[in-house]
Amino acid sequence: MDIKKKELDSLNAEITISIVPADYESKFKEGLKKVQRQVVMPGFRQGKVPEGLIKKQYGTQVLVDEINKLLNDAIYKFIEENKLDILGNPMPKAETPVDFESQKEFEFTYELGLAPQFKVDINNNLKFDYKTVKIDEELVEKYLKDVRKNYGKPINPETASDKDVVFVDINELDEAGEIKAGGVYKSTSVGIDRLKNEATKAKLIGIKKEDKLTINVNELYETALDKSVSLGIDKEAAENFNSNIQLTVKNIARLEDAELNQELFDKIYGPGVVTDETSFREKIKTELGLMFNVDADRFLHQEIEKKLVEKLNLQLPDSFLKRWLKTVNEKPLTQEQIDQEYPMYAKSMQWKLIENKIIKDNSITVTSDEAMEEAKNYIRSEYARYGQQASDEDLAKISATLLSKEKEAQKIYESVYSRKVLDLIKSNCSLDTKEVSYDEFFKAN
Repeated sequence: MDIKKKELDSLNAEITISIVPADYESKFKEGLKKVQRQVVMPGFRQGKVPEGLIKKQYGTQVLVDEINKLLNDAIYKFIEENKLDILGNPMPKAETPVDFESQKEFEFTYELGLAPQFKVDINNNLKFDYKTVKIDEELVEKYLKDVRKNYGKPINPETASDKDVVFVDINELDEAGEIKAGGVYKSTSVGIDRLKNEATKAKLIGIKKEDKLTINVNELYETALDKSVSLGIDKEAAENFNSNIQLTVKNIARLEDAELNQELFDKIYGPGVVTDETSFREKIKTELGLMFNVDADRFLHQEIEKKLVEKLNLQLPDSFLKRWLKTVNEKPLTQEQIDQEYPMYAKSMQWKLIENKIIKDNSITVTSDEAMEEAKNYIRSEYARYGQQASDEDLAKISATLLSKEKEAQKIYESVYSRKVLDLIKSNCSLDTKEVSYDEFFKAN
């Protein structure tokens, strides 16, 4: 086998592989024998079909398979031995057609897209804005209000207020204002704060159980679809349904804010961890700081990515990558779609090259223990979203399962690498740190 590399320019190259019978004959014969052992043909016992018949019927496909394996191994071995930093995958170059039935010697050419050569200097000359959120009492109070609401308990008040849900029986009325025989009837609920008709809201606020209210159906529902879904009638009937209706209040539901007491403290942080309102507020302030630090780092990462991509302006083998994207995409893409989506893909690839360069130049590594801890943190956050806590045993078991899946493990390792790159930049570059209000922080980002 003969392999030659031809450099077209700094970002594009070709590999030509010449194959003669001596390179593939032994593998071809092994492939035929494997087929012979497995194939079943009428008139022959399994494994006893004559070799000539096997070769005649399956020889071409076996040859194609063995040569493809040979080519694949040769290409990637050549890339590894020559330390070629490629983008995408090698693509076969369509030239003279190959006749596997008559040819004995073959020549295949592959196109390569090469990564650009560049340096990334991580030092004080690199300057980035780093905004953090000022954790003031107003923000703590807002968070505290949300906590009390989330841990509130349902009650059934006597009189409806603007945030309540009213459960009603709805009856269609006739022209005389009486319940229409065979008319629309439905038991449903009405969230007062979701109503857009202010006049209807005003009529429902202050209503009591077993009170009756007569309104036009269009005062309660804005669209025919709303009427159809809530009243259980088909859309065509809903289009023409404009009658007055009677609402009979059957119940009122309200979510009452949780009290600031030991029961609430224990629910959120565990028994005895927080024992009074002052320490509860301090705990919230600490948590808010940690939560917004994550956002601050995320926004900083975005700024770093944007600035370094613009500053280095890495050149890519664009034509090659566009062709490659078109061949590997699961769904067929038009050239117009490729051209439209490519700039975003190119920026993403440029940043990945920059990040990998930083990782390599600074010998950044991620251990299995670090990956395991990252997986555990992810599981903790998922449990926390539903107000739950996972035991240490469950954390270890679920994290191990997550890391056993290739794609999930890759995401976890990439997350740790990305954070380590960010930490390196934060400790070596110049950060203009500025504490801003919650509204300014998210408005600016």
